[in-house]
Amino acid sequence: MSVSFRSFRVVAKAAVVAAAFLVQPVSSAFADGPVTVFAAASLKEVLGDISTAWKAETGKETSVSFAASSALAKQVQEGAPADIFFSADLKWMDYLDKAGLIAADTRSNLLGNRIVLVAPKDSNVTTKIAEGFPLKDLLAGGKLAMGNTESVPAGLYGKAALEKLGVWDSVKADIAQSDSVRAALLLVSRAEAPLGIVYETDAKADKDVKVVDRFPEESHPEIVYPAALVKESKNADAKAFLEYLHGEKARAIFTAAGFTVLSKTN
Repeated sequence: MSVSFRSFRVVAKAAVVAAAFLVQPVSSAFADGPVTVFAAASLKEVLGDISTAWKAETGKETSVSFAASSALAKQVQEGAPADIFFSADLKWMDYLDKAGLIAADTRSNLLGNRIVLVAPKDSNVTTKIAEGFPLKDLLAGGKLAMGNTESVPAGLYGKAALEKLGVWDSVKADIAQSDSVRAALLLVSRAEAPLGIVYETDAKADKDVKVVDRFPEESHPEIVYPAALVKESKNADAKAFLEYLHGEKARAIFTAAGFTVLSKTN
């Protein structure tokens, strides 16, 4: 056996041993570390406040990743180590449920929200959202900021509303689509888009935008935020945090942020 071949075998054996050590800490961290929550981007501030309150009461930590529900669901499907999935619509929770990736008995419809038309805070735009309202004219050659209309929940709700109101065809070529509702909000907040469609809670969280009007609730599917444990979670604190999200303290924080609490409290 040549020296180079022996060296190769030593290196290969070392790599296998190293790989074995790499696998084990991931499993134990998943079991014993902070509760990992994958949450819709529109929940950013409110879950930060709830996590702070939970830590103050229990001493326990959370690690929250915010993005579009679609992106997070795909990450869970690909094996990302999440303990809780908190979606901005039923579609992506159903997606993981059908794939057998959530603990179905822990699933609940926790929150409701509204979608609104927003403009930069100094905008003079006014309108009443109704069938056939002049959205194209209001854009005045600019873009309408929205979450991706094929995957991001806020984009899906917004597109449904515009179709129901008969104005989608007039503006579909003028949509600036973003990978999350918060990215769409930022375009309006920076005055890079004259108008945008976001959740009412997003508008409330950003002092640099104003609400032009609410979309009629009957113009789009009901906005529901479901939450559930991810089936592969091994974190002993995950169920406790999920229960905390249903409690009185969390209810008060959700309500103050503008959400409607749908589920019963503990």
